[in-house]
Amino acid sequence: MKKSSTMAETNEKPLLKSVFRGPENTDGEDDCSEKFPPVGPLLATKLGGFCSRKLLIKRLPILQWLPEYEARFLVEDVVAGLSVGLTVIPQGIAFAVMANLEPQYGLYSAFMGCFVYCLFGSCKDLTIGPTAIMALMVQVYVGSLGADFAVLLTFITGCIILAFGLLNLGFLVQFISMPVTAGFTSAAAITIASGQVKSLLGLPGRSNEFVESWINVSKHIGEAKLWDTVLGIATIAILLLLRSLRSKWSLVGKYLALSRNAVVVIGGAALAYYFSTVGSHPFSLTGTVTPGLPPVKLPPFSTTLHNQTLEFSEMTSKLGSSIIALPLIAILETIAIVKAFSKGKSIDATQELVALGMCNIFGSFVSSMPITGSFTRSAVNNNSGVRTPLSGLATGVLVLLSLGLLTDTFYFIPKAVLAGVMIAAMFFMVEFHAAVEIWRTKKVDIIPFVVTLGSCLVLGLEYGMLIGIGLNICFVLYMTSRPSIDQAMLRTSSGIEAMVVKPDQSLIYSSIEYLKREIVKMADKTQVATVIIDGSSVSYIDSTAAKILESVVEELVLRGRAVVLWNWKRSVKCTLIRLNKAYFSPLIKYGGLDQLDKEISNESLP
Repeated sequence: MKKSSTMAETNEKPLLKSVFRGPENTDGEDDCSEKFPPVGPLLATKLGGFCSRKLLIKRLPILQWLPEYEARFLVEDVVAGLSVGLTVIPQGIAFAVMANLEPQYGLYSAFMGCFVYCLFGSCKDLTIGPTAIMALMVQVYVGSLGADFAVLLTFITGCIILAFGLLNLGFLVQFISMPVTAGFTSAAAITIASGQVKSLLGLPGRSNEFVESWINVSKHIGEAKLWDTVLGIATIAILLLLRSLRSKWSLVGKYLALSRNAVVVIGGAALAYYFSTVGSHPFSLTGTVTPGLPPVKLPPFSTTLHNQTLEFSEMTSKLGSSIIALPLIAILETIAIVKAFSKGKSIDATQELVALGMCNIFGSFVSSMPITGSFTRSAVNNNSGVRTPLSGLATGVLVLLSLGLLTDTFYFIPKAVLAGVMIAAMFFMVEFHAAVEIWRTKKVDIIPFVVTLGSCLVLGLEYGMLIGIGLNICFVLYMTSRPSIDQAMLRTSSGIEAMVVKPDQSLIYSSIEYLKREIVKMADKTQVATVIIDGSSVSYIDSTAAKILESVVEELVLRGRAVVLWNWKRSVKCTLIRLNKAYFSPLIKYGGLDQLDKEISNESLP
């Protein structure tokens, strides 16, 4: 944005008032040398902190809340934990089926995260476990490579997330904007729901990608099973009806709504069991769920695939970009949920990354698929009145009991019911309301939303997320490369006309060429004898920008203009001085309007 005006000394514009507010530094500040920060003391401080009691309490939040735990909290935590458990059991089975894993893997993934997060987690509402997005991300690899790759991916994901936490790299999540997040979440919900249509209709096929799912449905639509379809649609209708009871019938409606997934799953299994007793099998069933607890063992660092033994390096090479994409998405989901339930309070993103990493690492020892925060179950936890992360113990114990005692019952769960559970949950993950907000707030931001949504649907979630982030970064780079430049014309009391230009941001290599071109263009257009470059808004300048700023001055001098660098911050001034002290020192001036008049009138400028 450029502003132009002509003014006299007695009628200062806001721009010139900011320019001539007075000197920032004194003549005594001559030392502009730059010293590299002392590495030794810095490392000593950081490493010393690893052994401190303060850090131990910070990294084990249970040491903060457990001493203050009150007996009356226990009932509320247990009720919340059981409510989450009744939700995660049917969801876990559904997510495992979605990931092309055997149903028990969903339950293997549902308990360890609850136990570990109780120790390391800082958000009372968050629940860690299997999610639809994680299942969708691993199903491609499981379908072609086997379950060992899902478990190894859990371990690798945990290690990467833990490393991010220990290195305080949680700030990287800030580079993923709200439009990209909304586009990704919406695309994931649409993709997940599309992948469940085949099970809802009782169709064959294992495709879970958006395009492939609908191609599969169109090819096999003639094979749809009537009773699977009826049961699936009825499941969705009942879930939506029960969800609407959250604010009705007091506690009855509340807990009926919270346990709605368990209600429909138990009802579907009971219905299938009844038909089996009379010799009828109208529904496609989940089938055998391996009973018993998972074996505790190291993650599979080698495996056999097509009669060939693959070592760790070969397995990781086959996992490809998912090694980076899964940790990124897991972090994104978890941090977004913690922010949603923090109610404006500051959150410790580093601690959440440490907790999530530990949940995945420990989960890989019990054959878990990759896990992250679940918004649905966190909402159930919150609505149930949870007090502390201790509720996770109740959830984990309930899942373990179901593995030991209820696996025979799981056999009769209809696939159409599980598909209905997934589709009903996805209805509320599509964030088209966010698109309306984005359009109303800043229309240009709808572009990364649409591009992320479309790329995820067409190319897959991994590539879609990367494309969305890349596009958003391009937007940021473009904005930083096009600084706004305020322009004002000044006639001093001595009768000298000057042009004042003021960039509104720091100058780096990507923006300095644009600034040079614009300043030269303005100088040619106004034909003034003096150009004043106000640096009061420039807090940083890199070496490339300093070098090109030198060429800006040279270009203006060749055109017969005098140049003043006015009110530049000391840190920026020192950068210029270190580049070429003899050249820049005479140009850098400080002061008010009277001082400016004297500088222009009495000094000989290059």
